[in-house]
Amino acid sequence: MTGQNIKDGASIVNFGCPVTKTADMVGGKWKGVILYHLTSGSKRYNELRKLLPHITQRMLTLQLRELERDGIVLRQVYPVVPPRVDYSLTALGETLRPVLFFMRDWGVYYENLQENGESQVALPELDETVIEKK
Repeated sequence: MTGQNIKDGASIVNFGCPVTKTADMVGGKWKGVILYHLTSGSKRYNELRKLLPHITQRMLTLQLRELERDGIVLRQVYPVVPPRVDYSLTALGETLRPVLFFMRDWGVYYENLQENGESQVALPELDETVIEKK
């Protein structure tokens, strides 16, 4: 039996859950937001700090290092004075683009639920062009 053929949710623990692996790599309070901001192009460290005013310098540095270590973010250092460092998505990071956009759309949907005090509102129109079809 392989992990791909598992139908019993309890059995998946024995083979490793792909959602757990994904959450380990991009989960947490800040990684998803950092990645979302990088979908619009490369950013300097201070640009990210301005986009994320509530993150500490230490936490931003740690999160970027982990994303770089996992091959999701590229850290490009330019040999100039003063030093210039840009962060961007790698090819692997780009594969997260549809997930990040879906999370954005779901966040808008949830916000509308909260604002309208309704239990259900119309589902958001999802841009299926960002979802790779196999």
